[in-house]
Amino acid sequence: MIQAANVTLRIGKKALFEDVNIKFTEGNCYGLIGANGAGKSTFLKILSGKLEPTNGDVVMTPGDRLSVLEQDHFKYDEQTVLDTVIQGNSRLYDIMKEKDAIYAKEDFSDEDGIRASELEAEFAEMDGWNAESDAATLLNGLGIPVEYHYNQMKDLESPMKVKVLLARALFGNPDILLLDEPTNHLDLDAIGWLEEFLINFDNTVIVVSHDRYFLNKVCTHTADIDYGKIQLYAGNYDFWYESSQLIMKQRKEANKKKEEQIKELQEFIQRFSANASKSKQATSRKRALEKIELDDIRPSSRKYPYIDFRPNREIGNEVLEVHDLSKTIDGVKVLDNISFTLNHDDKVAFVGSNEAAKTVLFQILTGEMEPDSGDFKWGVTTSQSYFPKDNTKIFDTDLIIVDWLTQFSEIKDATYVRGFLGRMLFAGEDGVKKMKVLSGGEKVRVLLSRMMIEGSNVLILDEPTDHLDMEAITALNEGLKKFPGVLLFSSRDHQIVETTANRIMEILPNGTMIDKITTYDEYLESDEMARKRTVYATTAEEEEDD
Repeated sequence: MIQAANVTLRIGKKALFEDVNIKFTEGNCYGLIGANGAGKSTFLKILSGKLEPTNGDVVMTPGDRLSVLEQDHFKYDEQTVLDTVIQGNSRLYDIMKEKDAIYAKEDFSDEDGIRASELEAEFAEMDGWNAESDAATLLNGLGIPVEYHYNQMKDLESPMKVKVLLARALFGNPDILLLDEPTNHLDLDAIGWLEEFLINFDNTVIVVSHDRYFLNKVCTHTADIDYGKIQLYAGNYDFWYESSQLIMKQRKEANKKKEEQIKELQEFIQRFSANASKSKQATSRKRALEKIELDDIRPSSRKYPYIDFRPNREIGNEVLEVHDLSKTIDGVKVLDNISFTLNHDDKVAFVGSNEAAKTVLFQILTGEMEPDSGDFKWGVTTSQSYFPKDNTKIFDTDLIIVDWLTQFSEIKDATYVRGFLGRMLFAGEDGVKKMKVLSGGEKVRVLLSRMMIEGSNVLILDEPTDHLDMEAITALNEGLKKFPGVLLFSSRDHQIVETTANRIMEILPNGTMIDKITTYDEYLESDEMARKRTVYATTAEEEEDD
């Protein structure tokens, strides 16, 4: 159990939290939600002890071990992958190191023997003999092959480091687990594994995530941060949304009834206050009027952008033909004879763990990269807008937002362009911000503004939800569902993939591709045999080559 008791945090004169009282109990998974800037990550830091509240206390059950998902990807660069994971249980790791140091002594004393015996007993009690195999199981589940387990962390790419740090947080069955955006940079396979892990986890979990499907899958409760308060709901994200909307509707209806009652009382008082025979009734109604109080209904601090992709031209039947595309990068075959044809109603989600292959394919189709072999042809009625995963070069400019966006608009009018920015929550002076100073979320909203203003009938999006808050992801989801053109996209957001795509393409680690006209959930249920056949075929070919 972990509890916040009368917790207040002030930053200058502003109170980020005010007298927060909430208890998180064993056996439950709590989704901590709220608008950007509401203080979700800050509240986790308070619970973890990394940040002291201005007032109030955080109370834990004595003896409970708390584990936190680390955010510093370079902190353990000099450690091996396995050691980094095992260090998630610092007491167990300290015992292992102390034991090793004692047994390495040449002059092993009686005192050393007694100490080693004590350590061995505690080590066995903590299931230390299975530490390495438990750590390896976590790493394998998250998609880190055995050959990387003894590498140093500094030799790993950033996406792998994220997985190692997650395994570190999960290691050793902690009593309380704090996870801040654990699905960031995870592929959908790893997210699925994490979902099952948390569903079967028996202790306390508090998680911040922008992935609605993930929260719906793992959370038993939802803790909503709004205006410095935290309201607890029993249920997952969808239950919170429906409940909060219902409560707001009921309060508005109650206020409406009170307003009607107030109006009736005021009319009676005004009509009969001067009438001697009705004066007592008028006085009685004045007292009744004074007792009526309207509920103070504060609108949520959440803000939803308006995302609506409207093509300037209807797309024809010939959209895209791809023939035998192949690409090798740094000696690795990323694409191996990829072929497919797009139809005018296709919404294609590219899924699977081969992140690089998706990006390379998108870069080839948009003309940013040349294939080693093969070709492709876009239909004459098509126009394409591309959302790249890496936008560093785009924002390396001294232009302000409105001037940069005007370049892509047929109507060269600042007021017209500001209208698109306003829909994406760039109000007032935000439009004159320089491109290079924008935050991650602002950059994504600017790129989506460009895609809207271009009016293309083919959208290509490579992980567009990175850096977006829940409200913007929800708005993007709705915009993609309504889009009448052709979509090619990759996304770690399960709900966007499931509700948007009608065709699934997975580029496998060997560069080949599975292509199915189906929904994502149906694909997950049916693709196991396809994967096995592919692995078998690949293995058989390798054996023949040998």
